[in-house]
This record gives sequence, structure tokens and C-alpha cells, in this order.
Amino acid sequence: MSENENDSFRDKNVKEKIIAIIGITLLIVLAVGFVFGLYFFGLAGVFKMLGVQYDSIWSLVIFVICMFGVGLILELVTKSIFVLFTRNMTEKTKILFIRIIIEFTSNWLVLFTVDELMNSITLSVQTEVVIAALLTAIEIIFDDDDKENEETINETRN
Repeated sequence: MSENENDSFRDKNVKEKIIAIIGITLLIVLAVGFVFGLYFFGLAGVFKMLGVQYDSIWSLVIFVICMFGVGLILELVTKSIFVLFTRNMTEKTKILFIRIIIEFTSNWLVLFTVDELMNSITLSVQTEVVIAALLTAIEIIFDDDDKENEETINETRN
């Protein structure tokens, strides 16, 4: 190993520190941008399929940003509720059923709240329900894949 591989951040000069900070910041911005893009283009596609009208692209951008904000706050509450409801349960189907109910309610509440706050996008209740169900299914499918991968890794280690 060379000496440069063992250097700590504290030992680097100012130029190297700035490059490292810019690189990490750029990586974070790209990751957040990618997730935002997925939500933005996903919602744009779903809105197009369901016939939802919006005033401009910027109203859709604001809608997605508001969904992130409200969703983040509500996510903290719903995760706590889910853990409290299921901490003593062992049956996976009951846990999944409770999770679907909580996730769907949370997604619908976020959509409803953001829809009510914005005048440039108007969603019908049926559209809110369809989008909330779609988001719930996507969240559960992708989250279950992560858990299955973790279980496979843990089984391999043992």
C-alpha cells in the first residue's frame, strides 16, 4: 500500500479537501436528482395515462417537491405506527396486510394534501386512490426485494 491510501482527511491539503467535498456533494446531488427524476417522469406518465391536467411542467415539479416534503414528514409518523402495530406479530401475511393499509393511507393522504394545497393540479378522488395504490405497490415490491437480498446475504454468511 502506498502512503496516500492511509492518509486521513485531516492530513490532506486544502485543494484535496475541496475536491473531495465537491465530489461527495456532486454524488449526493446526482442521487437525489435521479430519485426526483424517477418520481417526476413516473408521475408525468401516470398523469398522462389517467388524463390529469396540469397548468405547466413547473406545477408538476412543485407537486413532486411538495410530495417529497409532505411524504417525508408523514413517513416518519407512519413508520412508527407500523412498528408499534407489528412488533409482536409473527404472521407475515398479517404484517403485510397492515403494511399495505398503512402505506396506502399514507400515500393517499400525501396526494390529497398536496392536491388541496395546489390550484394548478386537480386530482379526482378516484385518481388519488389509483396513484396511491400504485405507489404502495411499487414501494412494497422494491422494499421486499431489499429484504430478500439481505436475508440471502445473511444466510450465505452463516
